[in-house]
Amino acid sequence: MISVVIPAYNEEGSIGKTVNSIKARSNMDQVKEIIVVDAGSTDNTMKEAVAAGAKVIKSAEKGRAFQMNEGAAAATENVLHFIHADSILPLGFAAAIMKSIHEGYVCGCFRLAFDYPHWFLKFNCRFTRFDINTFRFGDQSLFVTRDVFQKSGAFRNDLFIMEDQEIIHRIKKYGKLKVINAVIVTSAKKYISNGVFKMQGIFYLIYIMYRLGFSQHGLLKTYKNLIIQNKI
Repeated sequence: MISVVIPAYNEEGSIGKTVNSIKARSNMDQVKEIIVVDAGSTDNTMKEAVAAGAKVIKSAEKGRAFQMNEGAAAATENVLHFIHADSILPLGFAAAIMKSIHEGYVCGCFRLAFDYPHWFLKFNCRFTRFDINTFRFGDQSLFVTRDVFQKSGAFRNDLFIMEDQEIIHRIKKYGKLKVINAVIVTSAKKYISNGVFKMQGIFYLIYIMYRLGFSQHGLLKTYKNLIIQNKI
């Protein structure tokens, strides 16, 4: 059985659609619970999530890593699935996840697409079909067995950026990752607000800074200074 965990902050207008899509696109005999971990939203995120049928937890701190760890701690099932609050999973996603687990994979994700038909975004998304750590980010979601998640040490609470990229290296030490050949669709609102090429360039810059060992403070400052509508 699967526990879906969704970190959220001011996701009114998106979170309800995401929760409802999870219920509509899966067998709820396989998805036991949908947990939204809210980091003090100032809009109607929590009300919208509850109305859609999610269990809502108030996070003690703001930060995706911390929120996802809190959601995992509250989850009851043996497979954890972390997704973004503005993403729509593919039809039959739960069955595909359980099939992968039964085949011996300990973790995995889906291929990525955006809800904005720009050729450059489509081109970049083509690379998400490969099992290469460089291309693994939270937009693709992450499912992992509870046992492996705990053995890996969970998400690092001290990371505010690149937490999803960092954990993949640790999780894969315990088994194989499956890139399921189906597409999760996520919002392109940041690309639309900032410009497609500029936004992708900023992400490339932050990734390079991360690989070069820049501090979280430096990464966070760069992110906040360059990106319109950032929520970190």
